[in-house]
Amino acid sequence: MIIKKYTGKNEEEATEAARGELGPGIVIMNVRQVKKTGFFAFLKPSQTEVTVALEEGDLPGRQSSVIRPEDTNLTGKQGTATKKSSFSAYVSDESGTASRTPSGTGEQLARAVSEGRIPPLRVAQTEGEIDSKLDDLQALLHVATVRKNGQKQNDPQVSPNGIEREREREETDAMVASESGAVYGSAREASLRMQNASVSKEESAETLADFSRAHQRSDLPEENLSFIKLLYNTLLENDVNERYANELTDEVEKISKPDMPLEYALANVYQKMVLKFGPTEIIEPCADGPKAEIFIGPTGVGKTTTIAKLASRLYVAEHRKVALLTVDTYRIAAAEQLRTYASILEIPFRVIYSIEDMKQAAEDFKDYDFLMVDTAGHSLHNEEQKTNIVNFIKTLQEAMESESFLVLSATTKYRDLIEITDTYKTMVGDYKLIFTKMDETAVTGNLYNIRMHTGASMSYITNGQDVPDDIAVFNAQKIVKVLLGGSTRAE
Repeated sequence: MIIKKYTGKNEEEATEAARGELGPGIVIMNVRQVKKTGFFAFLKPSQTEVTVALEEGDLPGRQSSVIRPEDTNLTGKQGTATKKSSFSAYVSDESGTASRTPSGTGEQLARAVSEGRIPPLRVAQTEGEIDSKLDDLQALLHVATVRKNGQKQNDPQVSPNGIEREREREETDAMVASESGAVYGSAREASLRMQNASVSKEESAETLADFSRAHQRSDLPEENLSFIKLLYNTLLENDVNERYANELTDEVEKISKPDMPLEYALANVYQKMVLKFGPTEIIEPCADGPKAEIFIGPTGVGKTTTIAKLASRLYVAEHRKVALLTVDTYRIAAAEQLRTYASILEIPFRVIYSIEDMKQAAEDFKDYDFLMVDTAGHSLHNEEQKTNIVNFIKTLQEAMESESFLVLSATTKYRDLIEITDTYKTMVGDYKLIFTKMDETAVTGNLYNIRMHTGASMSYITNGQDVPDDIAVFNAQKIVKVLLGGSTRAE
């Protein structure tokens, strides 16, 4: 994995510089404003710093310059590694300046981080903070061990020394923070989540037992294996499919070394998950001519309301010329709902009954920026309705540039989502993903599952009925934070 920083006058300039060097497959991890330093700094404009990441395999013709844990002895002294020395091998403060260790290897690692070849994990800065974070980590791992063995958490014989301190703190420091600011939550929060998890102790023990049989690296300390088990269980509890949870924990196990900080492993899986979500793709205007935005999906997922939210933003905030069309002639209420939104916004609205109507609309609105098209939800087995939608979409594709958005509910079961996405793939080919009703579920694993299953780009999420407020551009960092147990709900 390659992680680098680029600066420019604005985000676009910095991002363009990153794409110029690393290619179009980059994922933006963080954006921040950087102020000039020096005596005349107040006369100089601030710059924008963009941190980007790229999987090494996406950079053709170049060998990776990333220093891996297996390439570097993090402790600097072979055979004398301890937990604290591994955590303090390299730390970076808020400004990104390196804190050197006495070992030459530590200096090598510091240079690698400063050059952007590995992520500068912002770990503990003082010996006391290191102790605190180790206690938090021990407490978190202890919860998993207790759950596996069926022991009581308040048994003083099985509690590590850090547990009592952890209980006394009302809120601990964040266990891990990547450069993008994703925080994975305190040991107290993790303990409460484990206690309140819907998975029973018997089911959890069985899951961890199966996992243990698949992950039996004898060279790793029990603490590391317990951490990997906890990660696996957390992913499952957030509805990440077992196949994808195994893939992620396999990757963590491959990079794990006995003396490697567990914080590095957690930051690594966080960054990999963000990269697997890929770049978010939103609605963009054409350079020349109108563009059709076609919204497809099953009945009841909120397609019409989603169209209204996006149309409002495009028209009001971006001052684009927008027309609303619907080919949903099966539900009168849906057409009237869209007509009402069009009337409020004072933009054109038209019901499309036939292919000829669609051709005429394409001609009438050729000077517009966007044609937002609502389609009928239908049974996945109704061939007539499927054929009608396909014909309407083909007509638009022949008349202008177009793209399809598959609208899905975050509350839909995984198996149903698989059937829906596969059916629409055969109907329309490529599409982008919008997930609705994020406010109606506490687990978000299906977003990751469907992204991995379809390979389709993520676009937007909605979290309520208010138009136009309750919609947001998909943010992979927030979702991954939730999937790794950092909070209880995606924002």
